[in-house]
Amino acid sequence: MTKQEKVTFVIETLNKIYPQIPIPLDHKDPYTLLIAVLLSAQSTDVRVNQITPLLFAIADNPYDMVKLSVEEIREIIKPVGLSPMKAKGIHGLSEILIEKYNGVVPASFEALESFPAVGHKTASVVMSQAFNIPAFPVDTHIHRLMYRWGFTNGKNVVQTEKDAKRLFPKDLWNTLHLQIIWYGRQYSPARGWDLEKDIITKTIGRKSVINDYLKKKNR
Repeated sequence: MTKQEKVTFVIETLNKIYPQIPIPLDHKDPYTLLIAVLLSAQSTDVRVNQITPLLFAIADNPYDMVKLSVEEIREIIKPVGLSPMKAKGIHGLSEILIEKYNGVVPASFEALESFPAVGHKTASVVMSQAFNIPAFPVDTHIHRLMYRWGFTNGKNVVQTEKDAKRLFPKDLWNTLHLQIIWYGRQYSPARGWDLEKDIITKTIGRKSVINDYLKKKNR
């Protein structure tokens, strides 16, 4: 298969498996999505979805959030990990939203990435899921699968994102990045990976990755 045929195979296979894609993090507007994505760093979506209802019951907008102290926010979000940094970030960005943006989350990469505790990946998720602006947020699942599929040699997520954007049509980015995340979790995980169930890697995967898998399996 040519690289283009592989890309087409991935798109078609993912569309068959995930004609409708659920958004992993529960939210109701750009602000609650921003907070949920910030909380998900080095945590699981399941854990974040358990904690955000408790936080949003008290403060689901920047005006209510700044009434809480950093310590109070931290107490609520402790189970998601990295709570000191995240609590400070949530309080700080809520203040900035009120001072600079009338409490409204801006639809701008530059603005979002200037907020405390918000990096490029968080900004990309908000831009794609809240504002439907094409972005290709690369998480660990996408990074792993893009390598397994031979689409990137990226030693880091920056390179993987560039390669993904180059290979896949822009109008599909927002859907595809979610489909790949779900596929990675269900069929091509880092641990407990079963190549037989992973139709995409089995069909188009990088030869060295498949050979390594078979070697380990046959030990």
